[in-house]
Parts: sequence; structure tokens; C-alpha cells
Amino acid sequence: MRWGDMRPSDNVEQGGSGGGGFPLGGGMRLGGGAVILIIIVSLIFGINPLSMLGMMEGGGPVVTEPSQTAPSQTNEQRAAKDPAFDFARRVVGDTEDVWTALFKQMGSRYEPPTLREFRGSTRSGCGGATSASGPFYCPADRKVYLDLAFFEELSSRKFGAPGDFAAAYVIAHEVGHHVQNLLGTMDKFQATAQRGDPRARNEASVRLELQADCYAGVWGFYAAKRNLLEAGDVEEGLRAASAVGDDNITKGRVSPDAFTHGTAAQRVHWFRQGMSTGDPRTCNTFARGP
Repeated sequence: MRWGDMRPSDNVEQGGSGGGGFPLGGGMRLGGGAVILIIIVSLIFGINPLSMLGMMEGGGPVVTEPSQTAPSQTNEQRAAKDPAFDFARRVVGDTEDVWTALFKQMGSRYEPPTLREFRGSTRSGCGGATSASGPFYCPADRKVYLDLAFFEELSSRKFGAPGDFAAAYVIAHEVGHHVQNLLGTMDKFQATAQRGDPRARNEASVRLELQADCYAGVWGFYAAKRNLLEAGDVEEGLRAASAVGDDNITKGRVSPDAFTHGTAAQRVHWFRQGMSTGDPRTCNTFARGP
């Protein structure tokens, strides 16, 4: 992926430091390891992982980020030294350009989220979280939280989804949740989740996640249209969507009724739907299957 040609976002907050681990191409690598423990535990016990992050009711444990002080360097200075950080802010910047244009077509105005990069642990408007939770979006403060170390886990043998476009898919998926927040979909989801039984809550969560996958694909469509993708990139994205399917993560240990993100086949289908159409109107996962 020619991510160096993407516009870097100004809506980025620093919270951690770079490091080696995940190959971005050209010898550049992202930082240390992380395990998506919260997602796995939530699936095992049939709990929505958004609840565990405090997104459902604004609760959750208070976790203090190691450093709350202002960064010692500007985003530009950090990006010059840290390709991983530069990559993340450029992908976010490109999603801003795409969704700004799409919202304009819909007669609305896109208000971009802030990318909050952190290392280890952080506090959000939805409560506390650690790198073990993986990337997440908090609707309360409209921020995408990302520990760059997550991408080593994504590219490891555990998930087997290496590549820069696989990492970009993850970021675009979280931005997709922000799009849902702006469109009011997330409010409807939370209302349904709070009054429904566990099975209904899980099904609503699956539909929310699948739509975010489709929105990630919509961004990918326009990245491809502008010749920012390279051979093999689409396959990287599809491999990542499959790798984070509930059935692949739990390896058959959890009943499908407890799934909260969708099966590998579902996630691949909806990511491909967005990639093939570039039209967010085709991403109504709540109205039709799979």
C-alpha cells in the first residue's frame, strides 16, 4: 500500500513510543506484542466486549496511562522517527478525506474522530482500557484508541494477517464505528442492547461490527480507486477480516449465540461488500444477511 502518499491527519494525540515488530514494508516495522484478552474472554462468557470497555454504560475500571504529560515532540517530529506512528496518522488522514467527501454527498458534514495512540494503558471517555483490549472506539469522546503494538499480534502466527493493508483495515474499522456514531446507528444499538436479552444483544453487536467492516471496505474502495493499493493488498485485508472472526478467535470453544463480532465468513463478506461498491448505503447489515 502506498500509504506514504496519503495525507497525514492533524487529529492525532501521542501517548506512547514506537518500536520494532510489525512489518510495514520497506524495512519499517511496528511495535511490541499484545493479546486481545478482553475480546476472547467476552466471547467465552457471552459478554459484549463493548460492555467490558465501559462503552455500554460509561463504567469500567479506572486505568491510569503511564504518561499524561504533553509529548516532547510534535507529531511531525515523531512521524519522522517512527514509521508506525506516521503510518497510523496517514491512514486516519485518508479516511478523513474519503468520509468528508461521502458525507458531503449525503448532504451532511463529517466531523473526524481523534486518534489517541497509547502504550500499555489509557483512560477514555468510556472508562479505562489496556493494550490487551485491542484497538477500540469510544463514542463518548469520539476517539479511536490504538496501541501500535497490536499490529504485531495481528501479523503473528496467532492471527496470520501480516501487511500494511491488514493494519489499515483495523484502523478503518474503528473509524467505521465513528461513522456509525455520527449517523446515530450506535445510539440505536445501545438502546437495543440495554433492553434485550443476551442473545439479542450479541446479535446486535455482530451487526454493528459487520457494518464497521463494510465501512472499512468503503474506504478501501476509494483507496484503490486512487491507485493507493498494491498487488496483494486486498487479500491482506480479507485475511485480516477472516482472522478476527469469532469462530477463528474462539476455535469452536464458544457457541455461535455468544458471538459478538461475526464469523470469519461474515466479516469477509461485508468487508468485500464495501470494497466492491464504495457505497455506504449497501452496508445495512441490520436489514439483510449474511
